[in-house]
Amino acid sequence: MARRGLYVDITLCMGCRTCEAVCEFLHGEKLINVYEPLPGIFTPITCRHCERAPCIEVCPTAALERDTDGAVIVNPRRCIGCMMCTAVCPFGVPSMSAKSKSVVKCDMCRDLRLEGLPPACAQMCPATAIVFGSIETLADKARARTAEILARIRLLRAPVRPFIPFAPR
Repeated sequence: MARRGLYVDITLCMGCRTCEAVCEFLHGEKLINVYEPLPGIFTPITCRHCERAPCIEVCPTAALERDTDGAVIVNPRRCIGCMMCTAVCPFGVPSMSAKSKSVVKCDMCRDLRLEGLPPACAQMCPATAIVFGSIETLADKARARTAEILARIRLLRAPVRPFIPFAPR
């Protein structure tokens, strides 16, 4: 099966935190966090399910593995709580769960995906800032969105030519 993932467009995120609420409701823990690095700019951060995931490579018990969609998932029965995965994650995503005493992280709502549904954060995002799909489709979407934003910036910076009506001589 083709690898699938999440695309997050921070230019569309309005900071409503619906993704956080639905994630916490479904999983009992918030596995996505919305940050506001600058006023009015919101950034949902969740696992990127890296192609070469350092968390998988560093885990001494192979508690982190990939499922058929390419999502990095945690097997809590194998996790010894060494937290090496938290140390190497470039996004700071894995965390220790006080409830399960093992590492937890986003698994792209594995239970929902097994039923043919997208992850809850993508389903519930009112601004469609979080999209689920094949990696190829998401890469195309990201390229198109980047081109659109750059075109808008270029238009804003274009010199404004004054309108001079035709004046007969």
